[in-house]
Amino acid sequence: MTRLAIINKDKCSPVKCGELCAKICPVNRMGEECIKISKKAVIDEVLCTGCGICPKKCPFDAIMIINLPEALNKPPIHRHGINGFELFSLPTPTFGKVTGIIGRNGIGKSTALKIIAGLLKPNLGRIGEEASYDELIDYFKGTEAQTFVENLRDGKIVVSYKPQEVEQIPKHFKGTVKQLLKKVDEKKGYEKIIEALELEKFLDTDISKISGGELQRVAIAATVLKKANLYLFDEPASYLDIKQRIKISKFIRGLADEETAVLVIEHDLIILDYMTDAVHIMYGREGGFGIVSQPKTTRVAINVYLEGYLREENIRFRDYEIKFLSKPAEQIKAQVDFASWNDIKESFGRFELSAKSGKIKTNEVVGILGENGIGKTSFVKTLASKAKELGLGEVKISYKPQYLEKNDTVVRAFLDKAIKKYGNTLIKPLNLEPLLDKTLEQVSGGELQRIYIARVLSEPAELFLLDEPSAYLDVEQRLVVSKVVNEMMSVMDASALIVDHDLLFVDYLSDRLLVFEGEPAIRGEAKGPFSMGEGMNVFLEGLNMTFRRDPDSNRPRANKPESQKDREQKTAGKLYYI
Repeated sequence: MTRLAIINKDKCSPVKCGELCAKICPVNRMGEECIKISKKAVIDEVLCTGCGICPKKCPFDAIMIINLPEALNKPPIHRHGINGFELFSLPTPTFGKVTGIIGRNGIGKSTALKIIAGLLKPNLGRIGEEASYDELIDYFKGTEAQTFVENLRDGKIVVSYKPQEVEQIPKHFKGTVKQLLKKVDEKKGYEKIIEALELEKFLDTDISKISGGELQRVAIAATVLKKANLYLFDEPASYLDIKQRIKISKFIRGLADEETAVLVIEHDLIILDYMTDAVHIMYGREGGFGIVSQPKTTRVAINVYLEGYLREENIRFRDYEIKFLSKPAEQIKAQVDFASWNDIKESFGRFELSAKSGKIKTNEVVGILGENGIGKTSFVKTLASKAKELGLGEVKISYKPQYLEKNDTVVRAFLDKAIKKYGNTLIKPLNLEPLLDKTLEQVSGGELQRIYIARVLSEPAELFLLDEPSAYLDVEQRLVVSKVVNEMMSVMDASALIVDHDLLFVDYLSDRLLVFEGEPAIRGEAKGPFSMGEGMNVFLEGLNMTFRRDPDSNRPRANKPESQKDREQKTAGKLYYI
């Protein structure tokens, strides 16, 4: 059996622990050097017996000892250094199709795309070396990936890649949006692309001054303006509102033809479903190793991912199934009015926000949907800052903003209330224990999001306002957060308003909906709260979309435009699954 020893270098601190792992290792105590210290711990995987003592004793949770599945009888396609993450195999694009990749954070999805893009040279597990094309072709012999690597070697495949971290673009390019796009326009398709992606309003704006959603669309535009026949998109829906996500999905789908292939990583399941023809599932152990499954049709792949079991490989990669309830859309669990707000009329510069008076019931979650720049954040901020003026009286409010602050506060101190009172309902399900001794500056975007959610939900409040809690989270983390929020509302006898752009997350979480309409950056009006059925009908009418439930998993799925189901539901006036 192949064994991996993984050391998280950020967590490992031999000075603070007194080199504990080396001292308690049974192999070391017998005179051999299984664990040695060279600034950080290094474990010899050949000598390691897999006793499991060092991972349990490490005070910083820096060590993982992993017994790999027996089916993995060959070296990895790539390893990130000694005692580092291992990636096995690669997703394979198909010409004429959009192929998706789904999996947890830290499982190697972005690493795989970087290898395909040529930004990371695979080493076949040989640290400090680079594998040749001939070695890679031999590695993939007998699979579709063999032909793909051969075509890469022969220059028949030209790659264009949109990275995950679009916020890094201003650090590498200075100038306006127009200057950037003109510079990369190899296809002479500038005019067509700026119209398709609706970039006209900010072409003359400096790249450092545009919003996250605008930056995402610019990054997508820059990617497709390059001459290529394989386009790679790492999380293209991030920062975008639902309307923009749908438009981007249609745009990316339109790129695939007989001579062009597309690979996409995406955590929004509805968008992944809407955008792709086939999907690879990636599984393994976060930060340890990643395996790429064979592609499956999109519907089957997503349902298999939710089930957590790959039948063909006989591998269970999650010990529980993610289920969606087949509750009627109109079902509301809370019946007693808990609080209400008066009519709202507010001005923010030239932007006008209005909302009719509304009521929220006990123990319920109200989802808030609408475009970017239409007042959703302004609405929850106004409720938080002017509660008494708006008729909410003495209701105690806890608020998580959209943009989260990083500083040198230690997570353990930041989550003091949550640790003392809600260890089993917040800390454990949100997997925050490994982060407690880090500072807020040291954690990733997804980790910071989960920390802030725990902090806000641990406050002694009656009304919780959460702005975009799904940002930076993978599929499973989003669904865990939705369960945690619902459970906390019951535990605390409280209610919540949740702003988010992931429709599946909102559907999974919410009892009723507030829908924002208007004109971005000019005016926004809140309507509702509605029942789920009525609210989704109002919202989807603006998108010209319909949704149905998947017969196997009960998850909501977008109907393809002008499909039989789409036409049937529009005719019946029931846009939200019948």
